[in-house]
Amino acid sequence: MSYGAARARYADETAQTVSPARLLTMLYDRLVQDLLAGEQAMAKGDIATTGERLGRAQEILLELRASLDTSVWAEGEVLGSLYLWMVGELMQARLRRSPERVRACRELLEPLRDAWRAAAVETATAAAAAEGGAIDASTPVPAGTNGPA
Repeated sequence: MSYGAARARYADETAQTVSPARLLTMLYDRLVQDLLAGEQAMAKGDIATTGERLGRAQEILLELRASLDTSVWAEGEVLGSLYLWMVGELMQARLRRSPERVRACRELLEPLRDAWRAAAVETATAAAAAEGGAIDASTPVPAGTNGPA
């Protein structure tokens, strides 16, 4: 089995076994990484990497939108509209070769990612407390990780 195939299999198995909160934070982390890499590639004139990374970011945005359950959270409609706006903004960024537009999307998403991560930690802490375990919620979650969700 090639490295790429093994990595894809591992990622697929991981996605199938993690909690929904952890999966959400993993998607946000990957989204922010792709936007940063796409922004940097665009600034360097690397069209192939720009297309790959921004294309993946758009796919993640569409997946996040599709996963919203507005019957549970009515404000999800607004978040879904934001995701769609970003997909369009990334298309425009590619057409106009504007890393500033990519950066603007990333800067909007980073606080959302951090909020979802904090919610995941809070949920995991509450679940652990209910089960008699303990998670130290005061320990900061380093950037690029998803905490104990």
